Amino acid sequence: MPHDFQRPVPAFTVTSADLTEGGTLRPAQVFEGGNLSPHLAWSDVPAGTKSFAVTCFDPDAPTGSGWWHWVLFDLPAGVGELPAGAGSGGFPGLPAGAVHGRNDYGTKDFGGAAPPPGHGPHRYVFTVHALGVETLGLDSDTSAAAISGTLGFFGVGRAVLCARYENP
Repeated sequence: MPHDFQRPVPAFTVTSADLTEGGTLRPAQVFEGGNLSPHLAWSDVPAGTKSFAVTCFDPDAPTGSGWWHWVLFDLPAGVGELPAGAGSGGFPGLPAGAVHGRNDYGTKDFGGAAPPPGHGPHRYVFTVHALGVETLGLDSDTSAAAISGTLGFFGVGRAVLCARYENP
């Protein structure tokens, strides 16, 4: 589910043991429930991929500009999977060299779903970006919006999985 402003790039496949396309987030991926980044695995990446980035974005957040829950970049090209929790806590299974950017919670990790109570269902768009550069040349203090814009320049492919969550 690319945003209308993203330039078209080839799609590839992303799957998860924790998420299903169009399904509901599990309590583990909710901020107050476990705040654990989900397992993600990707395949059939485009030729020319030199690194990856992973993002989670809520376009339904009542901010006027959505909400960035996760921004991870500079994942080496040989990586095809992140275990559950790689973006949380002690970052188990996070590949060497990977960099967490600052999410909209102001932290450098995965921040789970936390829509306002009664606001209705929100979409959580998990995207794996295949990039044509080995590193973005950014540091962990770079804003999620700036990282997202940079991903648009270097993207050679994109895989998307969208799940939902509602706080009654």
